[in-house]
Amino acid sequence: MTYRAPLKEMLFVMNELAGLDAVSRLPGFEDATPDTAQAVLEEAARFNEEVVAPLNRAGDIEPSAWHDGEVRTTAGFRDAFRQFGEGGWQGVLHPQEFGGQGLPKLIATACNEMLNSANLSFALCPLLTDGAIEALLTAGTETQRATFLPKLISGEWTGTMNLTEPQAGSDLAAVRTRAEPQGDGTYKLSGTKIFITYGEHDMADNIVHLVLARTPNAPEGVKGISLFIVPKFLVNDDGSLGARNDVHCVSIEHKLGIKASPTAVLQFGDHGGAIGTLVGEENRGLEYMFIMMNAARFSVGMQGIAVSERAYQQAVAFARERVQSRPVDGSARQAVTIIHHPDVKRMLMTMRALTEGGRAVAYVAAAESDTAHQHPDEAVRKESQAVYEFLVPIVKGWSTELSIDVTSLGVQVHGGMGFIEETGAAQHYRDARILPIYEGTTAIQANDLVGRKTVRDGGAVARALCARIAETEARLGDHGGAAFGAMRRQLAKAREALVEAIDFIVANGKSDPNAAYAGSVPYLKLCGIVFSGWQMGRAMLAADAGMADDPAFCAAKIATGHFFAEHILSQAGGLRDAIVAGGAATVALSEAQF
Repeated sequence: MTYRAPLKEMLFVMNELAGLDAVSRLPGFEDATPDTAQAVLEEAARFNEEVVAPLNRAGDIEPSAWHDGEVRTTAGFRDAFRQFGEGGWQGVLHPQEFGGQGLPKLIATACNEMLNSANLSFALCPLLTDGAIEALLTAGTETQRATFLPKLISGEWTGTMNLTEPQAGSDLAAVRTRAEPQGDGTYKLSGTKIFITYGEHDMADNIVHLVLARTPNAPEGVKGISLFIVPKFLVNDDGSLGARNDVHCVSIEHKLGIKASPTAVLQFGDHGGAIGTLVGEENRGLEYMFIMMNAARFSVGMQGIAVSERAYQQAVAFARERVQSRPVDGSARQAVTIIHHPDVKRMLMTMRALTEGGRAVAYVAAAESDTAHQHPDEAVRKESQAVYEFLVPIVKGWSTELSIDVTSLGVQVHGGMGFIEETGAAQHYRDARILPIYEGTTAIQANDLVGRKTVRDGGAVARALCARIAETEARLGDHGGAAFGAMRRQLAKAREALVEAIDFIVANGKSDPNAAYAGSVPYLKLCGIVFSGWQMGRAMLAADAGMADDPAFCAAKIATGHFFAEHILSQAGGLRDAIVAGGAATVALSEAQF
């Protein structure tokens, strides 16, 4: 089953929920009109459907392979990546002065969703390059920007993020890679980095590694980490490629999923030292790396939504064709396609509702980011930045967690055929399983949401968002009909549950951190459910207003919102109880009792 970009759904969310029209009025985004957005998305759909999506299955069957320090990617990847770069897709978001298109994050987010739906493994290479570009835009010198950004944005070179080491997973305080100053502005790096996505490949002329390392007199812990550019090939003063640098891929991992994406073990400095240059100031590397991390975390959340969309499309196609069993209501005497059975519809509606809810939250967050960067009013910029930062761990954590549920349901809809690799349903499930782990596990996102995003400001941003939800509830109350009534009722109950959870987190975050953090993941999931429900409620209102223009689409949007209210928002009370009352039970057993 091939992939078809859900353009109508994407444009609806961009225009009706994320406010593309308002984004296009921001300084610098005047050309990003709804008509421009539609044209860009239509071309992105064509490229991803015709060029990238057909390689998805091939990459799973014949993944990247390592031999004598070199990695050969799946047949077709190299040519597709060349077309990706030539089409300007790496530069959609990035500044025009370095060769990018300078379009809003909102438009880039939709383009990235399509790329990830088409081929999750392929999309990981541009994802890491985007992070490298963001870090250099923020902290790179003028020379570093001029040297590296045009090549990264054009797709001629790619970027990586080198954090993890064998003894240092998420605990970056344990990083041991060394960087010795050479007295000429360069450093020689030595050490080992693991889990480096596209750390070695054959799709670009050069790979620009951004590497965390310690200088000789650096303080212990995270305060002593610096960030360095270490290219695979050194770059001459005229921009041409020079000698091979002393960074080598010693192996790639054999994985559950995303098999076509080479996950490299990189060895720096075994043959005299890998030459690198400092990014920004010494000992501020973690600060700069988090620029990459935040960009990557949002993008990984979009990967969750993207693979969910792909799994949903495949499940619907199978359910329309698979004939099995007579209908329970006796409406036919012979076996019918399984899409007629209530529980199959329940599974498909769950997949659809979760995916649409996650997409809406992410697109709204992207628009907040655009506002935070471009709005002329400093107060508005500050408010939007706070909202965006609050939403990032939810986009990452909630959207990747829901992808496990959605892709698992995709297998279930296929029944026994879903467990057989030939149908392709299993690949989506396997590919999705890494998403709640990398770029910070769900627990890391949840701890960030509790500590930095809720406790630190006394719940101010969280409560402000709840106030906006209450405004939507009031608007829903002005409409008749069971669907709108159910959404208003369930959204109100869910918002109240979230407020109780916020109060508990704020009250206990410092005085009893074990109690607060024991419920951190349920808190993240509660936020994901409530904010998704909020956007689904807003979507119902917008669909009702547009019913005359596209009755079938709008009726389906209202029905999906109704399902979300009754089946997903209704879970909020249980999550609240787990957060507020479940902490003691969580930590009750001693280590010996496990």
